[in-house]
Amino acid sequence: MTEEDKSVGLRARLVAAGVELLAIEGVHALTLREIARQAGVSHGAPRRYFATHAELLAAIAGHGFGELATALGLDAPPPARIPAAAARARLDELARGYLAYAAEQPGMFELMFRHDVLEGSGADLRRTSLPLFEAVTRLVAAIRPPAGGGDGDDDGEGDGDAPPPTVVAAALWANLHGLAQLRSWGSLRLATGGDSVEPLLRATLDAHLGRDAG
Repeated sequence: MTEEDKSVGLRARLVAAGVELLAIEGVHALTLREIARQAGVSHGAPRRYFATHAELLAAIAGHGFGELATALGLDAPPPARIPAAAARARLDELARGYLAYAAEQPGMFELMFRHDVLEGSGADLRRTSLPLFEAVTRLVAAIRPPAGGGDGDDDGEGDGDAPPPTVVAAALWANLHGLAQLRSWGSLRLATGGDSVEPLLRATLDAHLGRDAG
């Protein structure tokens, strides 16, 4: 085994140790010393393979984005065109999958979007989260085509009063993320008297996309 192979192997081992530690104890446990202990290496070993603590955390978060993409079926290329009804059904599926991942992997979910923690890692954080946002934007555009027949990629208000798909997609994503976070904190019960996210999810989708005729 070459030194390069050993380096790649130890990097992967440190990331795997971080993933395991995150699932057990949460983001607060991801110190370099704890990750090294979990990986069974010296506490100084991570510094030899990751320039900064943030770089190692970004690699762990990257693993999470890969898991989420697989769970949501984002690995396959999207269809060129999709009917509005099918797009609505797919968005419903993505939203439920997103909330399910947040509930099943709370530590990883938190780390993935803690850009304040990952900032300065050198990782392209926008690129890692972009596939999900692009998928949501395409589906929103199929349900609510941008005024003037554009592709929905501009960030302005476009023609007419309706916001472009990028804005609707960002608002929907923010709403879903808020639901996931409030549920993880146990705050939904205070507002609704129960733990079910279903009525809130339906209201969220209807608010951003229009009432589902199905």
